[in-house]
Formats: sequence, structure tokens, C-alpha cells
Amino acid sequence: MGSRRPLIGITGRKDTPARLSHITMCAVGETYIRAIHHVGGTPVVIPPTMALDSDWEALIAHLDGLLLSGGGDVDPALYGEKSEPWMGHVDVERDVTELGLTRAWLADGRPLLAICRGHQVLNVALGGTLYQDIGALIPDALDHAYVATQPMESIAHSVRLDSTSQLAMILSGTTCDVNSAHHQAIKAVGERLVVVGHAPDGVIEAVEIPDHRFCIGVQWHPEAMVKASPTMWPLFEAFVRAASA
Repeated sequence: MGSRRPLIGITGRKDTPARLSHITMCAVGETYIRAIHHVGGTPVVIPPTMALDSDWEALIAHLDGLLLSGGGDVDPALYGEKSEPWMGHVDVERDVTELGLTRAWLADGRPLLAICRGHQVLNVALGGTLYQDIGALIPDALDHAYVATQPMESIAHSVRLDSTSQLAMILSGTTCDVNSAHHQAIKAVGERLVVVGHAPDGVIEAVEIPDHRFCIGVQWHPEAMVKASPTMWPLFEAFVRAASA
């Protein structure tokens, strides 16, 4: 038998099937699952209902890597703000699950990759805050919800990366073209996080923890870009490689 594939937990969301609107399901985008599996990881969906310390302990005991996936807005009360009219749907149970798991996971020191909402969850877990709506709060901002009317792999803008960052080394350059599917963004940066990527309008697009084995957050959706933009594969390869160590 070959070496064991690392077990990668991917945070899920609650969903409702069209034909059974009275039933709530736990789901995750297929693109996350396929990206992790393609680069050698075994993906496992984490239900958005694991809100107990004992849940986090059990997950940490068995998983090798954690991927915080995209989704809805984080409840502003969890970063000390009141909800504004432009807020989208929130799932407090999912927020509590992901924030608690992220804090426990980082304390254990294992690899973490955070994507879109996950990038924002990572920031809030470490004491940071969010712009509740980019268009309403950041003058002259780009259309960061671009792919709402475009295919997910569509390029929306470029990102400038810090040349000394782990992310720039992984992606082999200081600029990259990305898709964009969000209306919120990091405002105050959480403790330990370092900003390593910006959009042309100044919106924070990437963060990492320099002294962590692998902890990177990106605001775009690399898992939805890989077929059209193979330059994003190294991010998943580096993550799963770190989880294998």
C-alpha cells in the first residue's frame, strides 16, 4: 500500500434542496472537494453544527488539514458591530462552529487554508473586523461581487502580492489574476495575521501567519479557477503537502 493521503476537513454550509424546501442539508461546493482530491488529499465535509469544544477536539485529533470554505456573511455581533441594512444572510451556528474550530486549530499548529468567507472567518477568529459591504463603505472600490453575473472562473482583477510572502513563493510571482465573488472584506486585521495581498483598489485579498507552518487566507476562489487558471494548483499542492508532513 502507498502512503496515507492526508485527511482534509472542509467546512460546510446549510442548504435547502429545491424539491424539499422543508429539509435542511449540510453541503459544500464540489469544486473544493475535487481540488483537494486532485492534489492528493482526502476531503471530509465538516457540518456547520459542530459548536462544542468536544467537537473541535475530535476533529483536531483526526484531521491533517483544515479548509475554511466560502459562503454567507459572518454575524457582525461576533466582531463587535451592529448589523447594517446591506448585510446578507447569516448562520450564527455555522459562525460559532468555524470560529471556535479555527481558534482551536491554530492553537494546535496544523495547516489551514481559508478561502473567501473562510479568509474573513480567519480574520474574525483572531480578533479582526470586516467591512460589511465594500460598495457602501469603500469609495471607488472595484466590483468585487463580479462573478454574480459571470462564470466562477472569470477573471475580475489582479492582486499584488508581497514579494517576501509564502503565498508569492507558492504562486511564483508578485501578481496574479483572480476571480471575485464577495461583497465584504477585511477591515481591521486580526492578531498574528500579516496582509500579503491587495486588489488595485486597496481591498485586502490575502493574509498569512508568518510563523505558522501553513496558514494562508485568500479572498478569491482558487478552487473555481484551477481548470481555466492552472497557476492556482500550487496553492492546493502546497497546502496538502504541508498537511502530509
